[in-house]
Amino acid sequence: MSTYRTIEIDSLHISYREAGSPLSPTIVLLHGFPTSSHMFRNLMGALADKFHLVAPDYPGFGNSSMPTVDEFEYTFDHLAEVMEKFIEALGLKKYSLYLMDYGAPIGYRIAAKHPEQVEALIVQNGNAYEEGLREFWEPLKAYWKERTPENADNLRQLLTLDATQWQYTHGVRNPESISPDNWNIDQPLLDRPGNRDIQLALFYSYGSNPPLYPQWQEYFRNYQPPTLVVWGKNDQIFPADGAYPYLRDLKNIEFHLLNTGHFALEEDGETIALLITNFLTKQLQLLAA
Repeated sequence: MSTYRTIEIDSLHISYREAGSPLSPTIVLLHGFPTSSHMFRNLMGALADKFHLVAPDYPGFGNSSMPTVDEFEYTFDHLAEVMEKFIEALGLKKYSLYLMDYGAPIGYRIAAKHPEQVEALIVQNGNAYEEGLREFWEPLKAYWKERTPENADNLRQLLTLDATQWQYTHGVRNPESISPDNWNIDQPLLDRPGNRDIQLALFYSYGSNPPLYPQWQEYFRNYQPPTLVVWGKNDQIFPADGAYPYLRDLKNIEFHLLNTGHFALEEDGETIALLITNFLTKQLQLLAA
């Protein structure tokens, strides 16, 4: 059973879900856009008997504080800084990171800064290579290059109900297996006054991530964190082209392309839970030996 907690970080209320015994190995779960820790609700239940799970909502997402863009600098550097302080405030010294979508650039900033704390990586549709930024990203790249109202307007369609529903249903085997609760929870949060400005600020800030890819790849090569890749291969946002390059840099890697879409947990959550259990049990035994 999950508990729902709040902790104050830099005068922000950061909401998070927690499940499992704190005496068990910890997994910090970092969510994607446009969702929150809600995306991990089923996975946490499936893993709580063996792991300690912590899933925060970033500022501007889920149930965490949502200061305006004038009150808070919505950049990936800043979100990573808040999440780093969150991990520290909870007293987590060793943990694995589950990285998905926005969770990847946030988590890799933390991992590259604190490699000694990270026991393993679980990468689900989270990019760290130029190969992963394909056609979907062209309007965003134009925005990174010129932050004009026109280029911003081209991205507003990504904040609509149709786009949110598409993120959940595109590329899945059976759309009827995907709960409408997902977009019916995410979209009202996106529609809050001021939230679209927040999301546009983060769309722009995403341009700060590709220049850091070489640094993250160096972290992979130098520290060789045990890594489990569980990737929805039909994802148009982060296609499988971005998954394969992990095989170049990581030696201790288990690699699975799943026949589903962007939010792979919605259709293949049971499979992913089993893969995580088997992988981390093996890796943590090796670390303890």
